[in-house]
Amino acid sequence: MRTEWVASRQNDPIRTQMHYARQGMITGEMEYVARRERLAPELIRDEVARGRMIIPANINHGNLEPMAIGIASKCKINANIGNSSTKSDIAGEIEKLEYAVKFGADTVMDLSTGGNIPEIRKAIIAASPVPIGTVPIYEALARVRRVEDLNIDVMLEVIEEQAAQGVDYMTIHAGVLIQYVPLTSKRITGIVSRGGAILAEWMVKNHKQNLLYEHFEDICKIFQKYDVTFSLGDGLRPGSLADAMLVFKRGRLNLTWIESFPMPNSKNEYLFFVELEGHQTDSRVKRALEVLRRKTARLEVLGSYPRAAATA
Repeated sequence: MRTEWVASRQNDPIRTQMHYARQGMITGEMEYVARRERLAPELIRDEVARGRMIIPANINHGNLEPMAIGIASKCKINANIGNSSTKSDIAGEIEKLEYAVKFGADTVMDLSTGGNIPEIRKAIIAASPVPIGTVPIYEALARVRRVEDLNIDVMLEVIEEQAAQGVDYMTIHAGVLIQYVPLTSKRITGIVSRGGAILAEWMVKNHKQNLLYEHFEDICKIFQKYDVTFSLGDGLRPGSLADAMLVFKRGRLNLTWIESFPMPNSKNEYLFFVELEGHQTDSRVKRALEVLRRKTARLEVLGSYPRAAATA
């Protein structure tokens, strides 16, 4: 379906939906999304241009049926699949994908950490009509002996390979900075994000700043080439209500706010959505949404939002 749309852009140095929207163009993906959302194509273009809507649509994901995430569009549901070190086969992951799509998933993340990751991802992308996301640091970690051996060359290699395969969005924990790691020292549940924990360990052992933060512009250039969307990973999100409250009781900055906008002065245009921390009481949900919506209309909730909290 997208072959003709993408073919006309092959020689463009920047191929993102935001770039075209800001040039006043309405792409085939925007028109398709407009029909799905029952909105005017001009509104889709304008929302994408403003950064209030994203269309995760890698140019190499040929059978993708474009969709949108943003304040003007319908709420979307993500499903996670992926192999592990104990079980790894392509047929099993394709079956998970088919069930996820059948029951209404709008996007799917391949969080494989076992063997044969590239081949499994290739099969998933080829079979998927919905956007596919990944966490590239998982595969990068599998290519080195120890966490502290991770380096930017390996990270960029993995990111480029995944982008070339057709991954539509990637979780990049660029906002997990070394100066914020001590804020988690008194938590009950520690750092529950796997990507966040990997980077925290890497920074502590190497005494260096987050390599994804330091090379954010290099990642942007790869994403612009393939039209990949950032999922700005909430790597220091709390894993419990007690830890969510700890940040505010100590008068600290909201870590989600810190992590959501790692490069406010970036010269590159990049599409992104923000992973919003879960495990918050009902009374704090509205506050968190209001704060983050000042900067973005694209939020993904990680963790539970209990309606009430009680003690025995």
